Amino acid sequence: MVKKQQSGGGELGALRAAAEGCRNCPLWENATQTVFGEGSSRARIMLVGEQPGDQEDKEGHPFVGPAGRILDEALEEIGLDRRHLYVTNAVKHFKWEPRGKRRLHKTPAQREIEACFQWLEGEIEAVKPKLIVALGATAAKALLGPRFRITPSRGQVQRREGLPDVLATYHPSFLLRVKIRPEGEEVHRQFVDDLRTAARYLVQDKSDK
Repeated sequence: MVKKQQSGGGELGALRAAAEGCRNCPLWENATQTVFGEGSSRARIMLVGEQPGDQEDKEGHPFVGPAGRILDEALEEIGLDRRHLYVTNAVKHFKWEPRGKRRLHKTPAQREIEACFQWLEGEIEAVKPKLIVALGATAAKALLGPRFRITPSRGQVQRREGLPDVLATYHPSFLLRVKIRPEGEEVHRQFVDDLRTAARYLVQDKSDK
């Protein structure tokens, strides 16, 4: 576990600096850079994806590629301002395999997820969100254990000791893959509904103050 620094933004800054030199697994060797989380250091909602993609690896920011656009459109649809959230990934380096001139995403192995968990854990401790939205299976398994399955539990709030509430849903990249299929519209609706459930945590938070 990373040694804690001062709280809030200062702690996140220290974590980010430390993560830039992370060599806990081999993924850093083929990645352009570490892609750390971004957003409000006091966010009530934290979004956790799988790993940076090709565009994120090049630009150094989470969710700025095609999946990020899907996410932004869904957040706008329900009136959630991304600037008030904290957005990160379970794994901070892009894992890929060559396909001609392209770099194709490759799912991180469990040992790589575990090696990177210290950074996600540090982000959770620094931000202290009320809810974590796990975007996709990798994020959900990193938080809820390798046996967790999204299909039977999607959209349901999970409670685990030592964590804020966790809500698992699809990764935005899945919406891209099924967009032209018959089920694409229904998957998109479910994804937006899950984010709408998350947004209620902000309403509840305001009413509690």
